[in-house]
Amino acid sequence: MRFAFAGCDRNLSIFEALVAASWQPVKIFSVPEQEGIAYHRALLACANDRHISVQLDPLRAHDLLALEELACDILVVGSYNYKIPEWNEHLPYAINFHPSPLPTGRGPYPLVNAILHEHRHWAVTCHRIDATYDTGAILASQAFAIDQFDTHESLNIKIQIAAGQLATQIGQNFGALWDAAHIQSEGDYWPLFSTTDRTIDFASSVRHIRLQLQAFGKLECYAMVNQQDVRVKSGYAWFESHTLAAGQVVHEYASSIVVTCKDGFVVFNDWYFV
Repeated sequence: MRFAFAGCDRNLSIFEALVAASWQPVKIFSVPEQEGIAYHRALLACANDRHISVQLDPLRAHDLLALEELACDILVVGSYNYKIPEWNEHLPYAINFHPSPLPTGRGPYPLVNAILHEHRHWAVTCHRIDATYDTGAILASQAFAIDQFDTHESLNIKIQIAAGQLATQIGQNFGALWDAAHIQSEGDYWPLFSTTDRTIDFASSVRHIRLQLQAFGKLECYAMVNQQDVRVKSGYAWFESHTLAAGQVVHEYASSIVVTCKDGFVVFNDWYFV
């Protein structure tokens, strides 16, 4: 199979698994780098090693025509921010690797809500690309567990590993899986997280603040400390009875700061003023 890959370094495991299954890459489409979410340096290195072109501009209809002229069989998408144009006139196949157990968690970045909503079972799903986001018929999925200790960073790694395992399955059995793909049932769409989702309210509970810190990790949370806006990369919250008002700074040590919340305390270990 001759394939084009559209994605970023987070799904390099997909690219590598397909190459290991003797698929031949003909072009890479990637996205501008975005701190904590999207990087492309490793993909660019792969392209350079294989002497294939890379495009960071959005994939357009004329690019599909160019892929057809390269005798490309399939477009493979994983962690790609741009909508894929209608591909059927130019390519026999197009698939997407989505980081959720579809039809649950359609949308641009479901990792955060997987933790905020305390899901305990998760998956990466490979589906046909159709006219709407993440709704195409499902070829296969790779499931795994999430526990109460998982963070944005650990879930990201679990997804990368599962995506590589799923891509191996796809690479080795593509024809049969494509033909047997099943239509998705009614699902739900999760929009991209908001500023409100990322903002820590010290009047809320330890449980909720813990989930925010875990869910966003190095994507950062927002908070207001001593009337100043801060951004938080790491922290922890614990239950402890007290009679203090929420939002008071009660302790500082080196780069750490401790603030009261509704039913305990929150420590920010890696943070900075905005």
